[in-house]
Amino acid sequence: MSLPSRHSLFWRLALLQIGFCLSMIWLSQSWTQYVRDRSSYLPSETREQLLQYAADAERNWRDGGREAVHRWQEAFRQAQSTWAVVVNPEMDSLSMLPLGLDDYARLKMVRGIDWRISRRSTEPPYLSVPFPEYPDGGQLILQLPERLMPSTSLLLLQVVINIVVPGLLALLLCGLIYRLLIEPLKRLQARAHALRADQLGMRGGALIDRRDELGELAQALDHMAERLQSAVSFQRQLLRDLSHELRAPLSRLRAAAEREPGAGALSGRVTQEVQGMEQLIGGILELVWLDTERPSLPREMVDVGALWDVLRDNACFESGWAPERLPCDLPEDCRVSANLNGLAQALENILRNAIRHSPGEGSVRLAGRLEEQHWHLWIEDDGPGVAPDQLELIFRPFTRLNAARPGGDGFGLGLAIARRMVQLQGGEVWAENLDPGLRLHLTLQTV
Repeated sequence: MSLPSRHSLFWRLALLQIGFCLSMIWLSQSWTQYVRDRSSYLPSETREQLLQYAADAERNWRDGGREAVHRWQEAFRQAQSTWAVVVNPEMDSLSMLPLGLDDYARLKMVRGIDWRISRRSTEPPYLSVPFPEYPDGGQLILQLPERLMPSTSLLLLQVVINIVVPGLLALLLCGLIYRLLIEPLKRLQARAHALRADQLGMRGGALIDRRDELGELAQALDHMAERLQSAVSFQRQLLRDLSHELRAPLSRLRAAAEREPGAGALSGRVTQEVQGMEQLIGGILELVWLDTERPSLPREMVDVGALWDVLRDNACFESGWAPERLPCDLPEDCRVSANLNGLAQALENILRNAIRHSPGEGSVRLAGRLEEQHWHLWIEDDGPGVAPDQLELIFRPFTRLNAARPGGDGFGLGLAIARRMVQLQGGEVWAENLDPGLRLHLTLQTV
């Protein structure tokens, strides 16, 4: 297995991990040593206080001898609530009271003020503080008052530091990794969403200049976007050229058929086929336009009931149906926010499809209800319906289920165009089988 290249993200992540581990080790050791020193040795303020006590004892010894030392020693014991004696270098008392057996036993446990203080003992230590000016003249020996003991709060602080600081360092590490990886990935995700929304002109920007794996991914996305943009442009140009090249000979063919006086049946047939081909070309171009351009259709308030009346009149004229066979059961306040022409075309395609596949005496009904912030509409017919596994298939272009439903005319583009037109207006279209019949559902935003 070969090593990653020197520009790989592997090395950046490795450096972050190594830095994090080394920082944790250094911080843990240095802080532990600091806390141990602060909690095991007397702080400088306490040492100065003890030296001041020894200086007071020395001054009383010089000024008043044993009696003065005796008075000071008794007052000191009461004020500090601790044991204390003033002795000479031979460990003889410099006060009026001689040392007892208990006093000598305590003198065996005396340590200097610079020594390490053990926390294992249950009582404060006994300390020797020499006279400041003449250390050989005597010393103050006392049991350290509880209030002067080294603080134990640092031990608790050490526990907190051992939890909080690693958490902060881990958070910092996550932030660096997020900046190194997630932010570029989010930018790449935004580009992928732009591609999904057909915004093929968006490029990678600064990510292209990166020489790691993310830069390579950005370059690959740019290459893919360029290929897609080129393919879409070619497709659009091809459709424009194809439309022009097909419609021109079809127009000439129709004109020739109309001018031919002796071929009535043939002329009618040719005219019918030409119209069918023109409808097919128009439907294909419209479907492709909706899929590739995804136009932003202007919206307005549309009265669905009034729109249905217009569509019903047109449908009755084309099919010969009576208006009573196309009832509308919508509430009077059914008004949606939609594009009038787009919604009219979608409903017309669905209506024509329903009429085409309805039996001789069937009917097609429009109904709906208000559901929260949108209107739920449906158009249902009395036909045989479709197989359950084909309810989604009927919305695909050029799908004609002649074996399942009567009516063979049409090119299978009406429902595909209707769904895309409604989706561009923020709605949805789906199908549901009835018993008998088929129901086409639509959702549209309310006003």
